[in-house]
Amino acid sequence: MIFQQLFDPASCTYTYLLARRHGGEALIIDPVIEHVETYISLLERLDLRLVKAVDTHIHADHVTGLGALRDITKCVTVMGERSGADVVSMRVREDEKIDIDGVELRTLYTPGHTDDSYSFAGADRVFTGDALLIGGTGRTDFQNGDPASGYDSLFNKLLKLPAGTLVYPAHDYNGNTASTIGYEAAHNPRLQVSSAAEYADIMNNLKLANPKMMDVAVPANLAVGKSLEKFVQEGEELDSEQCQKVCAHEEVILVDLREESERARDGWIANSLHVPYDCLDSQLTPSGALKLIVKDHHGHIVLYCAHGERSALALDTMRNAGFTGVKHLKGGLKAWVTSGGEVEHTG
Repeated sequence: MIFQQLFDPASCTYTYLLARRHGGEALIIDPVIEHVETYISLLERLDLRLVKAVDTHIHADHVTGLGALRDITKCVTVMGERSGADVVSMRVREDEKIDIDGVELRTLYTPGHTDDSYSFAGADRVFTGDALLIGGTGRTDFQNGDPASGYDSLFNKLLKLPAGTLVYPAHDYNGNTASTIGYEAAHNPRLQVSSAAEYADIMNNLKLANPKMMDVAVPANLAVGKSLEKFVQEGEELDSEQCQKVCAHEEVILVDLREESERARDGWIANSLHVPYDCLDSQLTPSGALKLIVKDHHGHIVLYCAHGERSALALDTMRNAGFTGVKHLKGGLKAWVTSGGEVEHTG
């Protein structure tokens, strides 16, 4: 497996790049906007294609690189379902998987530092964000942090992982690069407590100053979807009410860009053609199935995904490939359901 740990000295943030092989798909965790060019150069040097960019939570000490990486590579952005970010392509739940080309991470909801904190566990390692640090744990005094939730996340989830599991946090301020669950359980001073109340007493009396970047970073990280407008031209966007009217009265090809796991979990709009976003390019070649299906179609082609990010990116891709008259559903399936649109489920 290809594994790279990168460091931002300004915020002491660790960013992680994972891939199974050279020439394959890659995933990045907790990217920092100032280092996006470095990430792109590394991807090119390793001949990797970035397909997913993940943030463990809304960071308060740096601006995320998620939006910039999406704009450059058209990768899928991923956060936990509790995230308050305006537009993130995939929102994962407890025990769901993030898969890329032989690399699989299991989602753990680990609130405490913030209420949208998630960790991601692989076969031999776990990326803990700020939930569990090396020799410490993430503060719990802002962004709806809560010591009781943090105690539960630590003792009933992360410390239940095998003792040999490698721990890779989002930050370290002392030059440490990795630890293990067993070592942290035995030596991390904040974990040497006998109850949630004792842990809360420690966390409630840290008296730390707010992160220097907090007033800039948090609003920026909540607005990661703001730049999506550049991918959509005038007249190419339908809101959910418009889309429902078009589907009811006109000939429409609906294209669902989500992954199969999302369809199984959340359902789909009736009569949708399923073309996963990561398969789109191959579907647009002269012999591609989507190309053949829409070749003689004279009605609407409407793309949709979970929240409108992948469909905006796919719209731009299809326009650049010579397709005309394609639109996308603003806000995705979430907006469709919120406005009363019906969905179908297996069985």
